[in-house]
Amino acid sequence: MIKTKREQRILLLKPLSLVWLLCLLIAIPGHAQTEEDLKSIQDEIKNRQTDLNAKVRTAESLQAQLRDAELEIAKLTKQSIISSQELKLVQDEQKRLQDKHKQLTAQKQTQLKLLANQIKSAYLAGDHDYTKLLLNQESVGKFERMLVYYQYLNEARKEQIDSFSRLLEQLQETASALEEKKTQIVSLRAKQKAQQEALQQQQKSRETTLAAIQQNIDSEAAQIEQLQINEQQLTNAIAEALAREAARQDIKLSGLRNAKGKLIKPVNGQYRRLFGKRRQGQVRWKGVIFNAPLGRPVSAIHQGKVIFADWLKGMGLVTVIDHGEGYMSLYGHTQALLKQAGDIIEAGETIALVGQSGGQQSPGLYFELRHKGGAINPGNWLDL
Repeated sequence: MIKTKREQRILLLKPLSLVWLLCLLIAIPGHAQTEEDLKSIQDEIKNRQTDLNAKVRTAESLQAQLRDAELEIAKLTKQSIISSQELKLVQDEQKRLQDKHKQLTAQKQTQLKLLANQIKSAYLAGDHDYTKLLLNQESVGKFERMLVYYQYLNEARKEQIDSFSRLLEQLQETASALEEKKTQIVSLRAKQKAQQEALQQQQKSRETTLAAIQQNIDSEAAQIEQLQINEQQLTNAIAEALAREAARQDIKLSGLRNAKGKLIKPVNGQYRRLFGKRRQGQVRWKGVIFNAPLGRPVSAIHQGKVIFADWLKGMGLVTVIDHGEGYMSLYGHTQALLKQAGDIIEAGETIALVGQSGGQQSPGLYFELRHKGGAINPGNWLDL
């Protein structure tokens, strides 16, 4: 993490004090420094400045690594959700094919019995020699009637045999489709397993980076300044998003004024009343935290339009919804963003999943309400 201005000044003053000391020693008679002493002091100044620059670069690099890890986690989480949906569709289709195969098999048995009975009846009646039977008829009328009868009988048998052949083809097609679905399910499950392994690997990478960042934060002053920097970045991001949205406003948003005290909770979890309380030094909480397990759905508190959905330092994956008349809601530290800027959202619609992005040690949802840029107490607006 980047050192605070105060700490940077301290690190910079140390080399400067050495310079002043060098000047004083040169100015005082009898204390002229040798070239070796002079070089030693100059090297010390250079080393301290190099160390400061290295720490700044390390902090920036660690934050970039954290951002990459958390964005990759978000991507893998969304892919896993899609794979689960695909797997369910394939499994449902497999169940439908299994039911159809079972039904066709039963029809096959029924038709086999019908064919067997027809063959048996024909044999017992001796009608396997049609010519002989027809020539033995005593009258022309009876001969004609028998001829028509045998024609109908043959057509019925042919239709029964054709139907049976079609049934066998359907059975074969269904069996092939079932095998294909089995292969798809195996492939999707392997894909899900690979995604979960990649997700776990990214989680480990995130934890390692987070530990390095925490180690780099070695004073309360550094934490306070970082919180202030994060807050300013969030404010700037919202302002820019609002400016873009104002230029292309295409729907009428009614605001939240008439919904005070009736807004739905953004997530089902323990509500921590932190708004306005001291957070670090003079920095105070501008929102609240909902303790909830990783992956739990996060819902929009009211209808609106997404104006920001991206990663921010200190906040992780953030969604900001414009509700009109200067009212906005903010959802931070999420695991995955399910909506993007420009999406129209209904009250209760899932917009993200609970996470711990932004360097959090445990999962939960950070939630803010704002009116005309200023934070307002969510406890007065939510139906808790």
